[in-house]
Amino acid sequence: MVRENELREGEVAVEMPQTVDAGLVFIGRIRTPWTSRLETPRQGRHDGPICRLEIFEPWVPAIKGVDFYSNLEVIYWLDKSRRDLVLQSPKNNRATRGTFSLRSPVRPNPIGTSIVKLEGVEGNTILVRGLDCLDGTPLLDVKPDRCEFTPLAQPQPGDFQTG
Repeated sequence: MVRENELREGEVAVEMPQTVDAGLVFIGRIRTPWTSRLETPRQGRHDGPICRLEIFEPWVPAIKGVDFYSNLEVIYWLDKSRRDLVLQSPKNNRATRGTFSLRSPVRPNPIGTSIVKLEGVEGNTILVRGLDCLDGTPLLDVKPDRCEFTPLAQPQPGDFQTG
């Protein structure tokens, strides 16, 4: 089961270094049906419940055009996650692995990403399906899914001039 600060067999925690502000800005909050880590799905599904990306001012105008895409990449800060484990035992199976080899929310910088299905836009809110985070999770960014994004035209020699 999900735990707060206990260590499973084989897991290793380290002392966290002092933080250095990277200048991240939360652009909104994510609204989901899940208020407990125990009930939150391990992976989001495109047929899952509608979730809301509530965008804060002054970022609301940045929503314009997002409805051009059917899938979006949502980047968020997993503010309730531990940050000190370097070795983890997924699913308590005693097969210890390094944090960077897992999609666990327990990471030195707990940034989560999900590819979600766009359902609509209502004012300052983007409606999506496919999230797997707690209600109230801080939102870092929203981008078109890189699989859907293609440049309008390939650059040609001489297109870019310097000096």
